[in-house]
Amino acid sequence: MFNKRIKIKELLNTAPQEQQVTVMGWVRTFRNNQFVALNDGSTNNNLQIVLELGKHDEELLKRITTSASLKVTGTLIESLGKGQKVEVKAEAVEILGDSDAEKYPLQPKKHSLEFLREKAHLRFRTNTFSSVFRVRHSLAFATHKFFNDKGFFYLHTPIITASDAEGAGETFRVSTLPFDNPPRAEDGSINYSEDFFGRATNLTVSGQLEGELGATALGEVYTFGPTFRAENSNTARHLAEFWMIEPEMAFCDLEDNANLAEEFIQYIIRYAMEHNADDLEFLRQRLLEEEKSKPQTERNELDLLQKLQLVVDNKFERITYTEAIDILLQSNHYKKKKFQYDVSWGIDMQSEHERYLVEKHFKKPVIVTGYPKEIKAFYMRQNEDGKTVAAMDILAPGIGEIVGGSQREERYDKLVERMKEMHVPVDELWWYLDTRRFGTVPHAGFGLGFERMVQFVTGMGNIRDVIPFPRTPKNAEF
Repeated sequence: MFNKRIKIKELLNTAPQEQQVTVMGWVRTFRNNQFVALNDGSTNNNLQIVLELGKHDEELLKRITTSASLKVTGTLIESLGKGQKVEVKAEAVEILGDSDAEKYPLQPKKHSLEFLREKAHLRFRTNTFSSVFRVRHSLAFATHKFFNDKGFFYLHTPIITASDAEGAGETFRVSTLPFDNPPRAEDGSINYSEDFFGRATNLTVSGQLEGELGATALGEVYTFGPTFRAENSNTARHLAEFWMIEPEMAFCDLEDNANLAEEFIQYIIRYAMEHNADDLEFLRQRLLEEEKSKPQTERNELDLLQKLQLVVDNKFERITYTEAIDILLQSNHYKKKKFQYDVSWGIDMQSEHERYLVEKHFKKPVIVTGYPKEIKAFYMRQNEDGKTVAAMDILAPGIGEIVGGSQREERYDKLVERMKEMHVPVDELWWYLDTRRFGTVPHAGFGLGFERMVQFVTGMGNIRDVIPFPRTPKNAEF
């Protein structure tokens, strides 16, 4: 059977007893016509293949170039060289795929992350990106495991929808109408009744509203899928297409919601630390190297693993929005005018404010609750003070907001009143309001941007480097 191979990660942890093995992978380096560093993506660590001098055909040796793919059968022996415990003494070498070393875009040298973004189809073959995407996999798997073990049901919410859950209006339209000459109504507006769905539709910005429908029948559900924002934001923190994790829980208030989010974040980070120790150590070292070029004042106080340990070891600090604003106003940072954006009650806190609270003041993750209703969405439960809503944001070191959630407004009259205030179409969301008409319950949920979490755990500075093929303004390559 062709695929009777052993993965390199497994072989590197196997005791050598001169057993015959078959490995397959891509050539990282080939030196002295004798030593091949082979990698198959299962780990960053290469397996050394030793070719006995004079035993293999010269024409074959010429074809062993960077990124050529090989099938090697040989004997697993103890390595005499430094850096590896085992190596394979090759008996048979087969070239599965040639690679022109001179034309191969990723030469064996250090490449910038910007350059690798232009080569996103090949960047998986570098140590940095293979580590990032193995960690991404672990965080995704841990997400499903966490919710499954808690009795949640995985709900697939629609990617094409007629609603804009956030009320942001920055959506990608979905249409089969001709762009150059769409049918028009008498008033000149586009006549969507002739479109595929018979109405205006867009790519989803959130699965939350549909998630609430599931939760008010199944009890506890979660969604984990792609979401889309047509924001013209060319920043290191924004993508046009990204993945969201959104649990929704019936019979749950804001405190229950915060407890679940804290437990969830700690669980998936701990899972990655246990299952991706080599990858995280590599990324830690990479960050330390990167920081050497920065002034001392701009370097992080904690390395990557220390930062992750800080999150899994500590109870998150819990404060109200009003307390957060007071802390910022009393800070030397504010008094010395070091904030770029002003601070006052009612503002939507910027990343610099959030990071100050986490990194300078509390030195651990922070859960902020009770935000002004003017800066939050229509579906959040209104507090008795008439000014704030039962919302929560979780702030993490190095990144700011990583989770946004709330107790949902379960009272029909209050919800309708708020929708009218915010010009959310009541008629179009009749199905959402039905959950408040027929057996309403206190319920809550949150959303976690998956790429932000991957960024946090891997230490990558740009969100475009934690999703395989980033979708950003003027970029839909690959």
